Amino acid sequence: MKYDYLIVGAGLYGAVFAHEAKKAGKKVLVIDRRDHIAGNVYTEEVEDIHVHKYGAHIFHTNNKNVWEYVNQFAEFNRFTNSPVANYRGELYSLPFNMYTFNKMWGVVTPEEAAAKIEEQRLVAGISEPRNLEEQAISLVGTDIYEKLVKGYTEKQWGRPCSELPAFIIKRLPVRLTFDNNYFNALYQGIPVGGYTKMVWNMLEGIEIRLGVDYLEEKETLDALADKVVYTGAIDAYFEYKLGVLEYRSVRFETEVLDKPNFQGNAAVNYTDAKTPWTRIIEHKWFEFGTQPKTVISREYSSEWKVGDEPYYPVNDKKNTELYQEYKGLSSSQEKVIFGGRLGEYRYYDMDAVIASALEKCKDELGN
Repeated sequence: MKYDYLIVGAGLYGAVFAHEAKKAGKKVLVIDRRDHIAGNVYTEEVEDIHVHKYGAHIFHTNNKNVWEYVNQFAEFNRFTNSPVANYRGELYSLPFNMYTFNKMWGVVTPEEAAAKIEEQRLVAGISEPRNLEEQAISLVGTDIYEKLVKGYTEKQWGRPCSELPAFIIKRLPVRLTFDNNYFNALYQGIPVGGYTKMVWNMLEGIEIRLGVDYLEEKETLDALADKVVYTGAIDAYFEYKLGVLEYRSVRFETEVLDKPNFQGNAAVNYTDAKTPWTRIIEHKWFEFGTQPKTVISREYSSEWKVGDEPYYPVNDKKNTELYQEYKGLSSSQEKVIFGGRLGEYRYYDMDAVIASALEKCKDELGN
């Protein structure tokens, strides 16, 4: 049987491309090396709670087209991401806002908060931030950097903040208002019924084979289709011939607790250096759960090695240059489309993955 497209990976990029290709009348086969669809947004049901197996995923976007697109496949609830920072038992609001500044310094007005941040920036002598540490201090001051940024970030990336690029922290919202919404997004929520159900709806009527490792059966699988959409790691595709791209990985310890409420919030970040985990997720609060039990996951950031699950690309200068070399190699693969977080070696929010896949579909299929 011959397919128009073999899609390697049943995550968001692969599922969107598969859906659009089928809609365009193409014959599609989707494969995934895991035993489930939905990639890292996969949710599994435990005690009637949709557990985010590979870490918290909160859908948020300002892209109206993407929002309308995903709403074809799921109804979204009104969840708003308002994490809490726990520094040695002291609790602070995230994102950094007037609640945070009031608790940290006792300031009451936005003017007082701005003055305090500026005062600490000047004392630190920072004019043009050269790294994450200097960028953070220039954004929120030394006190907040030391308590709420430094320990968490160094656990997450396994490197001193002074050695991390400034752009990593530029995503962090800082507000001189009492707004606890972490994302500056017009549309936000969690799919009712979980992400797995949403991706199943995307893949309706499409042939799926799970537990299939494309790279182990590449020649046989390539022969099945005219073109391949590859969403795996780009360096693995080329057998690491130019070197290995680096990632950070995450390990999860998940447990069911015989109580209705553990921490009262979906996400609590542990920002001191001594606590080994970076955060605890309490999954039921993504969907305003009323179940008699609760499920929590402690997240531990770790250095990645080949064979581990890659999560966050280390987009520093060395890795970016290596990716560009692999990207050059990929242009010679006329039959293959490289896409998604691993195929393009970039940190992608979910809406950006979907937008990228739709853009590629427009080029490829005319959809």
